[in-house]
Amino acid sequence: MRLALPAALALVLAAAPAMADAPKVVASIKPVHSLVAAVMQGVGQPALIVRGAASPHTYALKPSDAKALADADLVFWIGPELEGFLAKPLRATASKATAVELLEAKGVTLLDAREGGAWEAHDHGKDHGHAGNGHEEVNTHIWLDPGNARAMVAAIADALAARDAANATAYKANAERTAQSIDALDAELKAALAPVADRPFVVFHDAYQYFEAYYGLNGVGAITVSPDRRPSAKRLSDIRARITALGAACVFAEPQFEPALVDTIVDGTKAKKGVLDPEGADLSDGPDLYPTLMRSIAAALKGCLTP
Repeated sequence: MRLALPAALALVLAAAPAMADAPKVVASIKPVHSLVAAVMQGVGQPALIVRGAASPHTYALKPSDAKALADADLVFWIGPELEGFLAKPLRATASKATAVELLEAKGVTLLDAREGGAWEAHDHGKDHGHAGNGHEEVNTHIWLDPGNARAMVAAIADALAARDAANATAYKANAERTAQSIDALDAELKAALAPVADRPFVVFHDAYQYFEAYYGLNGVGAITVSPDRRPSAKRLSDIRARITALGAACVFAEPQFEPALVDTIVDGTKAKKGVLDPEGADLSDGPDLYPTLMRSIAAALKGCLTP
């Protein structure tokens, strides 16, 4: 039976309140935004601060970002150790928002940042478990551990439900579905990476420690400690020596930073060049970014490391 236009419109409007009443949510970087978007599906859409190929290491807040923060009810970020540009605005501009620091999320495993350009095989620093406050020496790229991603999803759902009780059931269901998809993704990546787990490689900066530790990979060094600082000539020399001594199979650049450094380092060695992206610079925002990002990292590693 056909409904008259006013009756049909009434049904549409009756189904819309969840989206209309959704809290205003902001996420700092693409991987965090992706997990938040997955938990909010069917309820609302989070705003994203660091868009496109921009890096949180070098980002400068824009007026549109400041407005989004001023209007926000919830802000999800890793923490000041990664998104330092957000620390002051969260106190000043986003004073009415609840800021959720995911480094502090229950169940997140933290690893110490590694020092120097060359590491021992399978040296993944000290496992802190949940370190609590004050982790200046912690590696902040926690989302690259699927176990951490599951813990982040749970924390995101809890924070959303606390702010928006009317949609708590939807957040919980989305979080459970997202955790199940992460489990399936994890099994897929374990199978894909197992054949190349022992092959040594060098990365541009130490963003992949959680991924390496979780999947038992053999990262042996990084070109630079921090991507916003150019490495010294001595550091480049040390990395070249490391590549030669260990027979490193690959050296990986990142799309946001200087690929010429990788060309310099591999010149005269047998190492191949590849590209790894820890944040999804070239990927579309949204709930599908996280699994696409993890698959992209695994595919790049496997493709370059396979003899």
